[in-house]
Amino acid sequence: MNFEYTEKSLALQEQLKRFMEEYIYPNDKDRQRFTQDPENWWQDYPKLEEWKEAAKAAGLWNLFLPKSYGALSPGLTNLEYAPLAEIMGRSRGADEVFNCSAPDTGNMEVFAKYGTPAHQEKWLKPLMNGKIRSAFLMTEPDVASSDATNIQTSIVKEGDEYVINGRKWWSSGAMNPNCKVFIVMGKTDPTAQRHAQQSMIIVPRDTPGVEIVRPLSVYGTWDSPEGHAEIKLTNVRVPASNLLLGEGRGFEIAQGRLGPGRVHHCMRLIGAAQAALDLMCQRVAEREAFGRKIKDFSSIRQDIAKSACEIEQARLLTLACADKIDKFGAKGAKKLISMIKIAVPQMTCDVVDRAIQAHGGMGVCQDTPLAGFWLYGRIVRIADGPDEVHMYQLGRNLVKEAMLK
Repeated sequence: MNFEYTEKSLALQEQLKRFMEEYIYPNDKDRQRFTQDPENWWQDYPKLEEWKEAAKAAGLWNLFLPKSYGALSPGLTNLEYAPLAEIMGRSRGADEVFNCSAPDTGNMEVFAKYGTPAHQEKWLKPLMNGKIRSAFLMTEPDVASSDATNIQTSIVKEGDEYVINGRKWWSSGAMNPNCKVFIVMGKTDPTAQRHAQQSMIIVPRDTPGVEIVRPLSVYGTWDSPEGHAEIKLTNVRVPASNLLLGEGRGFEIAQGRLGPGRVHHCMRLIGAAQAALDLMCQRVAEREAFGRKIKDFSSIRQDIAKSACEIEQARLLTLACADKIDKFGAKGAKKLISMIKIAVPQMTCDVVDRAIQAHGGMGVCQDTPLAGFWLYGRIVRIADGPDEVHMYQLGRNLVKEAMLK
C-alpha cells in the first residue's frame, strides 16, 4: 500500500484539527463534568447540537461511510477516513459531533447495505441527519455471546409479523434519550445449519414489550449519555418487512458490519494512545522528583520510546487493514482485522497505563482524560469479539496456511 495520505484526506485532517481546537478541546473538562453529574445522566451535553450543525456546515459530517455506498458517502475510502478517526479519538465522545460514533456507524452501514428503500427512508435518513440514535442488540447475559451461535433470543414468524422474545445486555447507546431504533440479532430457525439460524430484525424503541431492565456501569461509571443497557424483549411484535435481508442471514450482515467498524475503533484508540503519550511527555517535562525532572529518569524515557514505537506499529497495521478492506472487502481482510483487534486495544491500555503512572494521582482522577482512554481500550478488548476469539481464529487460520505451503 501507499503510506502517503491523499490530498483529500490531508485537507480534511487539517480542517478537522482546526474544528477540534476550536470546539472540542477547550470544552473537554466541562463536558466531562457535565456527563459525570448524576443530574445529567442520559442527557446530551448542551452544546452538542450546536457543534453538530457547525460540523455539517464545515463538511465534516458522515465521513465514515465508504465511497462504495455511492451518493450516501462523502467519497472517502476506509484508508482516507482512518486518520480522521484517529483525530476524533483524541477526545472521548468527539466522534458523535461528526455523526461518526458507534453503534450508529455500523447500524447506518447495515441500513445502507442491507435495508430496503422503506427502511432507509424511515431509519437511515434520520440517522444520517443526526436526528436520532440507535442501538445494536446481540449480546445476552445467559450465554457466552463471544460465540454468536449461542444466542437464544427467538424471532418467530406469525402471519405477517415476527414475534421476538429474549434478553439482551451491553446494548450500547440504548440509554441515550435520542435512541429510537434497535437492530436485534436472534434465531429464526434453531434447526438450520449452525451459521444460518440467526437473523437480524429492526425493532423500534417504543414497540410494546421492549423493557429497559437497567443501565450497566463500566468500571463504576455509567458511560453517559450513550450508556449500556440490559433489555428484555417480551412478545415484541414487528412487521415481517422489518427483517433484514432474509431469514438465516444474520452472520452475513454481522461480518459486513463489523469489519470497517473495527478499523474505526482501532484508529480512535490510536488517537487516544497518542493523546495520552503527548500528555505524558508534557507532564514529565514539568515535574521534579528527587532533585531531577522526571523526564531525565531512564525508566521514563524508555516508557516514552516504547510507547511511541507501539503506537506507530499499531497505526501502520491498522492503515494496512483499511487499505485491504478497500481493495478486497472485509472478507479479504479478515486476517488483518483480527490482528488490529488483538493488537490495538492492548497497546492502548499499555500506553495509557504508562501515562497514568507518570501522572501519579492526577492520572486516575477527572483532571485528565487518561482514565476514560484506558476504559475505552479495556472495553474494546471485549467488544466486537474478545481477544481470545480473534487469537483463536487467527492462530487456526495461520496454521492452515502454513500446512498448505
